[in-house]
Amino acid sequence: MALKLEAKSASVELGGKTLTIESGKIAKQADGSAVVRYGDTVVLVTVVAAKEKREGLDFFPLTVEYQEKLYAAGSIPGSFFRREGRPTEKETLSARIIDRSLRPLFPEGFLNEIQIIATVLSMDGENEPDVLALTAASAALATSDIPFHGMVAGVRIGRVDGELVANPTAAQRAKSDLDLVIGASEEAIAMVEGGAQELPESAIVEALLFGHAEAKKVIAAQKELVEKLGGKKEPRAFQPFVPDAGVKAKVFELGRGKVRAAFDVADKQERYRTLKALGKELIEAVVADPAFEGKEKDVKAAYEELKYVAMREMIVHEKVRIAGRPHTVVRDIACEVGVLPRPHGSALFTRGETQALVTTTLGTSEDEQRVESLYGQNFKKFMLHYNFPPYSVGETKRIATGRREVGHGALAERALRQVMPPETDFQYTVRIVSEILESNGSSSMATVCGGCLSLMDAGVKIKAPVAGIAMGLIKEGEDVAILTDILGDEDHLGDMDFKVCGTRDGVTALQMDIKITGVTKEILERALEQAKEGRLHILGKMAEAIAEPRAEISPYAPRITSIRISQNKIRDVIGPGGKVIKDIVARTNTKIDITDDGVVNIASANQEQVDNAISMIKALTQEPEVGKIYLGTVRKVTDFGAFVEILPGTDGLLHVSELSEKRVKQVTDVVHEGEEVLVKVLSIDRTGKIRLSRKEALAEKTAQATAGAPAATN
Repeated sequence: MALKLEAKSASVELGGKTLTIESGKIAKQADGSAVVRYGDTVVLVTVVAAKEKREGLDFFPLTVEYQEKLYAAGSIPGSFFRREGRPTEKETLSARIIDRSLRPLFPEGFLNEIQIIATVLSMDGENEPDVLALTAASAALATSDIPFHGMVAGVRIGRVDGELVANPTAAQRAKSDLDLVIGASEEAIAMVEGGAQELPESAIVEALLFGHAEAKKVIAAQKELVEKLGGKKEPRAFQPFVPDAGVKAKVFELGRGKVRAAFDVADKQERYRTLKALGKELIEAVVADPAFEGKEKDVKAAYEELKYVAMREMIVHEKVRIAGRPHTVVRDIACEVGVLPRPHGSALFTRGETQALVTTTLGTSEDEQRVESLYGQNFKKFMLHYNFPPYSVGETKRIATGRREVGHGALAERALRQVMPPETDFQYTVRIVSEILESNGSSSMATVCGGCLSLMDAGVKIKAPVAGIAMGLIKEGEDVAILTDILGDEDHLGDMDFKVCGTRDGVTALQMDIKITGVTKEILERALEQAKEGRLHILGKMAEAIAEPRAEISPYAPRITSIRISQNKIRDVIGPGGKVIKDIVARTNTKIDITDDGVVNIASANQEQVDNAISMIKALTQEPEVGKIYLGTVRKVTDFGAFVEILPGTDGLLHVSELSEKRVKQVTDVVHEGEEVLVKVLSIDRTGKIRLSRKEALAEKTAQATAGAPAATN
């Protein structure tokens, strides 16, 4: 008997196309699975939770993996092993989008390991799979018995010719001045990631609300799918740890005042030492009571809750933050440029206890990053790398580039890419590196500011300076506090982390993570307006260090000079097997790149070497001109004349009748192979054949000599 596989599905129209969610047919041994199709892009997501919780964990053990299999686009990997290797930057960022959207929706105290795996099975080149993977992850959870609060949908928002578009195609994205990805539940937006071309804050709010409305349609389809599968499964039981009520009351009684006093300490390390010592003091004091003997774990949990409550009460009710800073005040800022002698551009940006040393390096096309993706192979000319060494927070641990570093670097790169000069005017490959030297909140935004300063120090003609600022939110009932330039503790214990980057004219990038519902349009508008005020303040401080890009690039950076040659001359410059261009590079010590349309970019820090290379290329690519005299070389002699090379690779016919004023019996009476001869171009026909004359060249030379003028020869 044939095995019959049957799936349930639900569909919704989104952005003019059908989005279909399916479950029940494949990957059935996972706790939950779902397949989402949009156009010909198909993504499978599975979710599995361990049957037992891991003891001793103080964090939620969620792992998200996102894989773009190249077979999905009909490609074979270009690596030696012909299989996919470590996750690409795109895959890492897509996994972060899923993680950030879903993590807040798991219940407190559920500590079973959860693994979500998203696999792109088919890619049509038009519809991005990342937002589909987020929707599929939510649907997979909804079909499982894993405890999960609500459903989430992923939607990409573009803006083409002023009109908002849901899930724009690749062609629409190329024309769009906005690229936002949101993860949203029915009640609220949970995650935002994206960039914009200096759009006003009002346009950003409009896009977010539009995206949320579209996400609700997708959530309705998820609900329909769950019903077709027989309804929501009973969530598996788990027992969250709840501290003893008596212990909690005692901790709050003994520690509330001391915790509040500790939050007045301005220095981060001193504040942490004070709070750590207080935690030990409370454990000793509470467990000394026979009624609470052996309750150390309860004391620790109650103490963490006390810090959470005390900080939020201070901010919302007392209207002050850690160290007494008002809600809208940006920490003190110091900006320096040109701090390193050899990097092409450098800057040191310090804001409070967060400090970034950022450098800019200018390279040539040889330095471009080759990227292999579902869209095929492409090259990246602008890169930003963010490093977060452990000493920046006073710790010792292994140095590694994790997902956090990749995500922060991508955000800063997106913010600055919007103001880079067009490639037609700026031939350089650019790499920015941010070394975080100290961190107490918003090191990614320090990277944006420092990156902008280092670009200007390097002489890159950016459209406008860019700054970034991190906003926070604390919501207690109807009371809302919006915080400018948040600290690490305010991020950790708050309800929203909202990073906004932009110029004086508008937003270039933003990233938002919201842990609660109830963030209204009015709150978003207030947060963006407050962020703008902070951004303008920071831009003013940056302008005191450097107001505009330097007039010249660093003397240590390669000078790139561009010339244009005829496309049919490209092969002459390259030569067989690249022999000619390799010889020019070796003799002039330059880097040379030739585009398919005939643009030749010559790069070197030595202008004389660039000029030598240009002269050699021009000699190879000159076009013969009618009426011009050339000193050519006889390449072949025939009965009817001689073929003379007047330019490299360009021959003309010197007919026997044009050798001399006198009658010539044999060509060899006048010229021989290998001999240099002065000739004038008489004509060039439509096929490119060239007629030459020695007698006219000699006559013109004699006339010019008689008149006292030098003969014009090549």
